[in-house]
Amino acid sequence: MSAESALQITDLRKRYGPTVALDGVSLSVAKGEVHALLGENGAGKSTLVKSLSGLTVPDEGSISVFGEIAQIRGPKAAHQLGIRTAFQEISFIKDLTVAENFSLMEEPLGQLGMIRKRYNEVAVAAQLDRLGLGSIDVRTEVSKLDLPTRQKLEIARAISHGPRLLLLDEPTASLSTRDVDWLGAMIERLRGDGATIIFISHRMQEVRRFCASLTILRNGRAVSSHRIDEITDDEVIEEMIGRSLAAAYPPKPAHPPRAANEIPALSVKDMSSESGLNGISLDLWSGRVLGLGGLDGMGQRELFMAMFGLVETTAGTISVRGQPVQIKSPADAIHLDIGISMVPEDRKTEGLFLDLDGSANITLPALDRFVRSGLVARKSERAAVERVLDLVQVARRALWSPAREFSGGNQQKIVLAKWLLAGSRVLLLYDPTRGVDVGTKAEIYRLVRQFADAGGAVLYYSTDIPELVNLCDEVAVIYRGQIVEVLAGEEISETGIMAAAVDHAVGGITVDSNVRSDR
Repeated sequence: MSAESALQITDLRKRYGPTVALDGVSLSVAKGEVHALLGENGAGKSTLVKSLSGLTVPDEGSISVFGEIAQIRGPKAAHQLGIRTAFQEISFIKDLTVAENFSLMEEPLGQLGMIRKRYNEVAVAAQLDRLGLGSIDVRTEVSKLDLPTRQKLEIARAISHGPRLLLLDEPTASLSTRDVDWLGAMIERLRGDGATIIFISHRMQEVRRFCASLTILRNGRAVSSHRIDEITDDEVIEEMIGRSLAAAYPPKPAHPPRAANEIPALSVKDMSSESGLNGISLDLWSGRVLGLGGLDGMGQRELFMAMFGLVETTAGTISVRGQPVQIKSPADAIHLDIGISMVPEDRKTEGLFLDLDGSANITLPALDRFVRSGLVARKSERAAVERVLDLVQVARRALWSPAREFSGGNQQKIVLAKWLLAGSRVLLLYDPTRGVDVGTKAEIYRLVRQFADAGGAVLYYSTDIPELVNLCDEVAVIYRGQIVEVLAGEEISETGIMAAAVDHAVGGITVDSNVRSDR
């Protein structure tokens, strides 16, 4: 191993029964470098991170850390080597406070062995302040924090220990633009202190921003390593999935002009809420995908929650095919004749019961369809689930396997399968490709377009603007809880969307300098 290497992995192998997770992985990371680890879900990235974090022990191969062969047989051993990990699957205990989570298993004790709670809160608050997160109340239970804040805290906890080798597993998947800037500042600080960072992401823009080199995994093997400026994005994707992804987005159909008497599938008119909506109006049309663009934190999440009955509104109406309806709960939304479904921001806590199998998750909203004399007709239920699993291209082992055993991309497809089986005709998709690989993204795009082509109406929000450009028939730009512009045809471009958003943020509308731009 070179004296300049922070990490050297040689012929690492790991098998789970018949499944080969790592198949002879070898790679090297230089000291003080930010090195990207790329690959589809299931390529072996998570198993490699768990091996370095001490959460699993490889069957064969060696790991050397800063020139020394390492036996990493538990998290404590990893910590002693200076390895810390910020996981995508956030590891906080939700019923504990921020301070309690930060010091878990390392609590400061008094002379009688009692935890010094106040001392710990002050110490953790000081740590967060140094990391630019001083606005977070350390006495708050983690369950009461939104997903971006929990993700920042997961990263901060790893950074706070001053790691020599930091593993960042999909750190930006749920972060806003401002939060990504914060992470960039933390990475620069760590590099200045001599730390080495492994950065796992599906977002090439951020890989190029932060990383100097990369390794691509496919089917449990490291297929190549490159300097970041020696390979194009298209080449990266092709090496990741073993084929070209030139046609990732399905073609948009040519829609005829709407007739004067045509009625939207769903309309929101003058809707306001205490949570941030300010007289918002928009129309969803059968057969079309409406994108929602704009700066972060402008009411996107609040709009989705209100349309699905999760946020109480103070004014405005929702109409289905021209008829006003009352949506006070998700049950109201689901059981409308047209059926409204939502793929939420966090699939693991809001979209799935991870300990239930795929079949139970998929049939839950439509379970009454399979009940006969108080009992579930398992044969007809299984046949229906098999059909929809085939449609979303998830292995049929989902019939009996817990949802937590599937990759993030397959979990998201199980969430989609649930609503496809329910027969909903309005689909609300909140950042549906967050944290999934490029191959699965293409499959989700295909499913969305097929749903619309079959007469469904879609509202699609994404933090990835190219998705709005390439997938959506129209894009509504939101600013401070209002739709300020609707783009169509050639108007839909990254420049057009951002110009519409920024023009309203800095143009003729007075902007409060204290307005947050994060979610």
